[in-house]
Amino acid sequence: MSSSAVLTWRQGDRLSLTIESLCDSGDGLGRVEGRVVFVPDTVPGDRIQAKLLQVRSRYARAELEGVLEASPDRIRPACIVADKCGGCQWQTVDYPAQVEAKTVIVQDAMQRLGQLETEVQPTIAAPYPLGYRNKVSYPLRRSDRGEVQAGYFRKGSHRLINLNQCPVQDDRLNPLLAGIKADIAARDWPIYDEQTRSRGLRHLGLRIGQRTGEILITLIATDDQLPEVEAQAEQWLTDYPNVVGVCLNLNPSHGNRILGDETHCLAGRPYLIECLDDLEFAIGPETFFQVNTEQAERLLPILKDFLRGSDRLFDLYCGVGTLTLPLASEVGSVLGLEILPESVVQAQQNADRNGISNVEFRAGAVEILLAQIPESPDAVLLDPPRKGCEPAVIEVLRDRQPQRIAYVSCNPATLARDLQALCAGDRYRLLLVQPLDFFPQTAHVETVALLELQD
Repeated sequence: MSSSAVLTWRQGDRLSLTIESLCDSGDGLGRVEGRVVFVPDTVPGDRIQAKLLQVRSRYARAELEGVLEASPDRIRPACIVADKCGGCQWQTVDYPAQVEAKTVIVQDAMQRLGQLETEVQPTIAAPYPLGYRNKVSYPLRRSDRGEVQAGYFRKGSHRLINLNQCPVQDDRLNPLLAGIKADIAARDWPIYDEQTRSRGLRHLGLRIGQRTGEILITLIATDDQLPEVEAQAEQWLTDYPNVVGVCLNLNPSHGNRILGDETHCLAGRPYLIECLDDLEFAIGPETFFQVNTEQAERLLPILKDFLRGSDRLFDLYCGVGTLTLPLASEVGSVLGLEILPESVVQAQQNADRNGISNVEFRAGAVEILLAQIPESPDAVLLDPPRKGCEPAVIEVLRDRQPQRIAYVSCNPATLARDLQALCAGDRYRLLLVQPLDFFPQTAHVETVALLELQD
């Protein structure tokens, strides 16, 4: 194809190309006459036929029409609906190739977005590429035949792919999925319809303590008008011995938000117990906790080795103390800051549960609290949400100049942006960028970066 032909690409055109790499979106990337083409459901090394869906001056997006020559890294997916379900992107990619791709994704973010010339370490692979998720939230729908369905949405749509098991979730949750759907159908509880905005059940949440086996069931509904729901909750405690609690979360709002602000315990207790680093954590329906317990335990030694011996550690965006409490034994004292008051309450309860007394937690916006604290820490742990740190947090840290900063991120793009700001003017030296695969079968990657104040 000549370069003049490239300039006349139009939606609907077909072309053949070889996939070179995987992107942070999960799509495969190939090139034709210098123009980048993004194609989902592809594997590096695939020679494919694709149909153009969107054409821009420097790139195009296409859909896969056929694999002309399969990559050696293309495998049969573990899930029978992997080609339809939007829950995973990479089940057709052999796991070592997934791990390698995540290293490249982080390296690209550091260089292209952060302008940081640093070597990214090889991604630490997960010991279990399947069955690793300790938390799932399934949208609920009623089929045209009246069946209760739970699953994930078809790629690029709101059409539900009904599941009775999922190879990515902890397999101890699989028996509950079909059974709970059948019980909901038998009770004839209403199911929320996003088109008509009718009242009823919206989501089914399942959570398991991978170290303890304790399971928490959460029904998410528009209101509490579910006949005999307490009796059914008690029955689930009997039917499933590992279930320690059943909760009802109320979310009357419209939109994509899963959980509402109000949760009631219907039976048992409103939390499960999970163990991490020989500590016990109480985890409720709304609690943020790493979905991959095994990989969280592989992150901790990196943080401990780097922060050990610090006199005063600030844990910014501390959540319920998931990282705060394991680090407390390695430092003089820890102050955790977190915007959600309920998380701060849980963090203190988790500290008390484990007899940890050298920690303090405060609730409020991190950028405001941090600016109000007069003393400067000698070490800081950052673990912000996907959007990264607020600019004011970066500004305060550059002003206070803690000796060491550890930054844990689930978004390479915002990590690169924030590292560039922290290191500007050679204020900090970037010692390590270490990806860890917390999310096998998907394009998501966790990364820890270690920084040291320049002399």
